[in-house]
Amino acid sequence: MKTMLRHCLLAELLGTAVLMIFGTGAAVVNEQTQTLGHGGIAAAFGLVVLILIQSLGHVSGAHINPAVTLGFWAAGRFPGRRVLPYVAAQVVGAFIGSFLVQLIATPGSALGATLPAHGSAQAFGIELFLSFWLMLVILRVTSSFYEQGLLVGLTISATVALEALVGGPLSGASMNPARSLAPAVLSGQLTAIWVYLAAPCAGVLLAVVTDRLLELKPAPPA
Repeated sequence: MKTMLRHCLLAELLGTAVLMIFGTGAAVVNEQTQTLGHGGIAAAFGLVVLILIQSLGHVSGAHINPAVTLGFWAAGRFPGRRVLPYVAAQVVGAFIGSFLVQLIATPGSALGATLPAHGSAQAFGIELFLSFWLMLVILRVTSSFYEQGLLVGLTISATVALEALVGGPLSGASMNPARSLAPAVLSGQLTAIWVYLAAPCAGVLLAVVTDRLLELKPAPPA
């Protein structure tokens, strides 16, 4: 039975808020205590994504990312009429989560905002590739041929954690416009915000094209 749109939107709003609470919340906790480290923050993002996929995936697909929603639509696997409502729910959820994180943050905290370490051009390239690879993994493991329940969530969350671990020090490893927008606005850290809005969208569209090139086709008769 097809899930009603309001249930899907609630799941996306709640899921994106929880992503912010535990993901960017880990960055804020580490800011104050220095107990998690960069590896701990990357692990927090991976773990919360796994939990959200397993708990909300059957309701809304657990996109929790406007770029992922765009990618599924471009791949022909998501109805166009649901794209804007999904994105709106994700953005609202991100702001709610980021506001709750702000309640525990010290004055002047960046709230886990993503910022370029070595300029906008490098950050754009990194975010483009990270978003491309994440979306390609999602498309491959959620295809009917490969999908295997829990392994889907484990593979996607491992990809998020790996990309956050390696790319985080350079670009913040956002891969998610809503995840970057909310803390940037609330903290006033709007430096190069266009990178974190444009690069993930471009990356997922490139992944859709690549996924089509990778589709297995029957061999022509001899």
